[in-house]
Amino acid sequence: MSRQKTSPVAWMLLLIAAVVFAFPLLWMLLSSVKPSTQLVKDPYVILPDEWRWRNYLDAVQAMPFLRFLWNTVLLAAGSVAGSVLSCSVVAYGFARLQWQGRNLLFGVLIATMLLPWHVTMIPRFLLLREIGLYNSLGALVVPTFLGDAFFIFLLRQFFQTIPEELSEAGRLDGLGEWGIFRRIVIPLSKPALMTVALFQFIASWNDFSGPLLYLNDPDKFPLAYGLEQFVSAYSDQTHLLMAASTLFTLPIVALFLLTQRTFLRGIATTGLKG
Repeated sequence: MSRQKTSPVAWMLLLIAAVVFAFPLLWMLLSSVKPSTQLVKDPYVILPDEWRWRNYLDAVQAMPFLRFLWNTVLLAAGSVAGSVLSCSVVAYGFARLQWQGRNLLFGVLIATMLLPWHVTMIPRFLLLREIGLYNSLGALVVPTFLGDAFFIFLLRQFFQTIPEELSEAGRLDGLGEWGIFRRIVIPLSKPALMTVALFQFIASWNDFSGPLLYLNDPDKFPLAYGLEQFVSAYSDQTHLLMAASTLFTLPIVALFLLTQRTFLRGIATTGLKG
């Protein structure tokens, strides 16, 4: 069967949409290497009069960038590990195990997605403060080990697409449920697990409200919150703001470009079976 060709009009619309969405990122990137005088005098000129690559060095030296970066890497790595581990185990229980009240409990789990973060903000803050995690990165990492409703739903849908015959073959070979989960389901679910990992990494990297609520020690600030402090201190130096924003954004863009095939495959193959 021949594949249907995309019309030139559709290509043109896609190109226009791509330019519209990419323009702010391109403007930020070009502004990050402009002289400060050009941004004041001609802020809407696209190309720089002089390519000032030193703006990046000045931006890094103007704030404890490496410390913020290290805190962000710790936060993102811990959050990714917590989400992938906890959500995959819970999703396997909902997708592959038969037990009384499973559908009811899964419905309650999905219903929690209707609650905005602001509703649980104060109870969560009080709980984490009582167990001694306030003003530590643990306040942001530990909750990820308790699961996330959206990620559990995503993985459950993917696990249900794996043929049950593979699990039966594992049981005939003497594997228990944990062995089936670890040796059969997890290796076959790498696209979905990578999708969850990427979603959680991006959320942790961009998280601002969490550090704002739980952290007050500047030595523990991640990049997102540290960048806000940088904006407050250097609001009159737009070239440094653009350079710092570019340094903050580039890792996310690079990560997506490197993993886009696995990411898109995980999205496309999730939810094919209810």
